[in-house]
Amino acid sequence: MQGPASTTGLSCSEARAPWLASSAGSVQTVLVKWTRAKDWLIGAGAMVLVLVISVVILWWVLSDPASGGEARPAPTAGAEPPPGTQPPADLPRDAVWLADLGLDAGTVVAEGSTLRDVRAVGQDVVAGPDGLLAARLTVDATVPFDVVASELGDGAVVRAADGGQATVLRTVEALGRKLPVTATGTVEVEDGRLVLEPRSIDIGGPGFLSETNAALVRSFVTIEHDIDGLPEGLVLQAVTVQDDGFRANLRGENVRLVP
Repeated sequence: MQGPASTTGLSCSEARAPWLASSAGSVQTVLVKWTRAKDWLIGAGAMVLVLVISVVILWWVLSDPASGGEARPAPTAGAEPPPGTQPPADLPRDAVWLADLGLDAGTVVAEGSTLRDVRAVGQDVVAGPDGLLAARLTVDATVPFDVVASELGDGAVVRAADGGQATVLRTVEALGRKLPVTATGTVEVEDGRLVLEPRSIDIGGPGFLSETNAALVRSFVTIEHDIDGLPEGLVLQAVTVQDDGFRANLRGENVRLVP
């Protein structure tokens, strides 16, 4: 009887072994997954904490305390508004102050002089019974070529040349003869005037003869032009040559705009 009983007990132990091994594997898998999830939660929490701290620091730096905090330092003297951005303290009651005033005009005609594409900008302007007074005034305008050419007379033509220069073409009379002259030169500002001094003069013929006659006709192709019709006090500062004329820049201080 003992032989069979012993055989039956061994068979039950062997039957439980696979189940126990499977249970142990499942528990190990769950522990591994929990460890990974815990690590992910810790990492995510740390990132959120860093983000919250950064936002708090940024808010603290950019904002001022509602009360009881230390005030920011007052602006220094160098940070004061530039002149002309505030109305004068002695502004009359019947006057109007304008921080700036702009004027654009396609054509301006005054005192027989014509200007094109005019742009005027006044700053610190006071309008009163005596008109407009600009503390600073800048004017950019184009003097047409034909306006300058008309001062030379005799059918003269002025046009743009290469290299920012200008060319004068006209017929002049010298030594009892009429000579076709082509003069080219650069444009400069001299004593507030637009001046074109020829750098090259061509009257045709042999070189030595052309050079001799060039000295005789130089004054006939030299341009000295005053820009008229603008408020007194404006001074010509710079001139450039464009396809349609001479572009002039004028500036002045304490310029009265309306007489």
